[in-house]
Amino acid sequence: MAAREPSLRNLDRSALGTGALKRAAAAAILSGTGDGPGHRMARIIGTGIDVIEVERIERALMRARTGARFRARLFTEREVAYCESRGVARFQSYAARFAAKEAAMKAMGTGWNRNVGWSEIEVVRERGKAPTIMLHGKSAAFAARRGIAVFHLSITHTAREAIAHVIAEG
Repeated sequence: MAAREPSLRNLDRSALGTGALKRAAAAAILSGTGDGPGHRMARIIGTGIDVIEVERIERALMRARTGARFRARLFTEREVAYCESRGVARFQSYAARFAAKEAAMKAMGTGWNRNVGWSEIEVVRERGKAPTIMLHGKSAAFAARRGIAVFHLSITHTAREAIAHVIAEG
């Protein structure tokens, strides 16, 4: 019976010394496999973080002349419906989504430009699940050209600030 090449998945960690674990981990990293043959380790394409004051977003949304246009240009109908359902905390939710969109643009290696539109980056939160980033239109095409397969999103907010961190993985 041929000896099986150690991988991170098939190691019996209790039977091996730390040297064998380190060699298997190094081999997995160098070969680009995380769990043995046929498995690739995730590749981070980019990362982005953003912080925004809730009050700035509230002022922009409440302006009599431009608030409705600001809301329509930056947020999808689903995002508006979610944020408005939050009642008093709606401005915190809008700010968190704004920060997430900014962080996603940074993770894609760009800012707002002809390749990426505000309303084409959507923060989706299904009941009982963590929020995720969903791209549409030219933003989705741009991410595909960059080799981005998935986004990982973390958002948080207080009454004063909202922060988002995005990792773009290929």
